[in-house]
Amino acid sequence: MNLYLENETGRELPFSVQDTALEVCQAVLEEEGCPYEAQVNIVLTDNAGIRELNREYREIDRETDVLSFPNVDFEEEGVFDIGEDSQADCFDPETGELVLGDIMLSVDKVYEQSQEYGHSLRREFAFLVAHSMLHLCGYDHMEEEERKRMERRQEEILTGLGITRD
Repeated sequence: MNLYLENETGRELPFSVQDTALEVCQAVLEEEGCPYEAQVNIVLTDNAGIRELNREYREIDRETDVLSFPNVDFEEEGVFDIGEDSQADCFDPETGELVLGDIMLSVDKVYEQSQEYGHSLRREFAFLVAHSMLHLCGYDHMEEEERKRMERRQEEILTGLGITRD
């Protein structure tokens, strides 16, 4: 798996963001049974940056914690059946990796929500990466049953990594 990480903020987190993000991304792909080598882009931004993206792409003029921009249109969550007609759009021609998409994550929200929910910064960051990775794997939470399934998957993945609520 290739993870490309960019921090657009001057704000740092007190753990290895690269290592944690890679660990969570790999765990999600393993749990979902992804049969391909994959690549994901993560951009760390601040509340102003994510608000602008939320307004531009979702027409919602407020901050959010994480936005997912999937590159693959899944017919069914976690089912990596990529049709021949979609392969040129889904795979990096140079590496052959499945390009899952982009994650935009607010570092400001990581700090705010870790305090609000009473757990570590690493746990909050890992939770947001897991959440977004599941979106990149075709999951959604528009319906109650989808939300429950997605929340269950997030907890299973983080618990399996030993990244639990402190």
